[in-house]
Amino acid sequence: MGVTALVMAGGKGTRMTVSEEKPLLRVGGKPVIEYVLKALENARKVDSIVVAVSDYTPKTAELMAEYPVTVVKTPGREYVFDLGYTVKALKLQTVMAVAADLPLIKGEIIDAIIEHYERCGKPALAVVVPMETKEKLGMAGDYSFVMANRHVVPAGINVIDGRRIDEEELDQEVFLLDLEEVAVNINTVQELEIAEKLFAKASRK
Repeated sequence: MGVTALVMAGGKGTRMTVSEEKPLLRVGGKPVIEYVLKALENARKVDSIVVAVSDYTPKTAELMAEYPVTVVKTPGREYVFDLGYTVKALKLQTVMAVAADLPLIKGEIIDAIIEHYERCGKPALAVVVPMETKEKLGMAGDYSFVMANRHVVPAGINVIDGRRIDEEELDQEVFLLDLEEVAVNINTVQELEIAEKLFAKASRK
């Protein structure tokens, strides 16, 4: 199964109170999107990488010229719309959409998610983390819902059959991963500070 990784890097980052584009926020001295790209490059099951940018992230688009990725400029309307726009523009088939703000993500985790998608036999998969894990880290749990009597939060990682992108409702597998590497994303200045501390801790191991 050929998998295209689609890094979603075109959002406004409205909850950040800094002027920097969110994919370029620095953790451990490097833009957060670079960690995502490194994880995808290290993943055995990812064949190619596409980065979706917009008018809100021109400096991110400029930086991506230094990487072996395909850059697509989207309308920058919102995550789901821009995801669909890119999938249709490039006629992508199996697509893993990944948020650009996951500094601890690793290639082996990416591979495990894709393997779960391959086994489940469904056209879509969403990765979630337990709400209590987010709370222990001091991070917000936006868009939470209940699954098997547990509050869970979307992690910003989805796999989808791009050939069915226009279907209104797809049968979806929900994959629970209780991992800090998946739980840490950056939407606020406070979360950026938490991510920096966790990154430093992980680097010392």
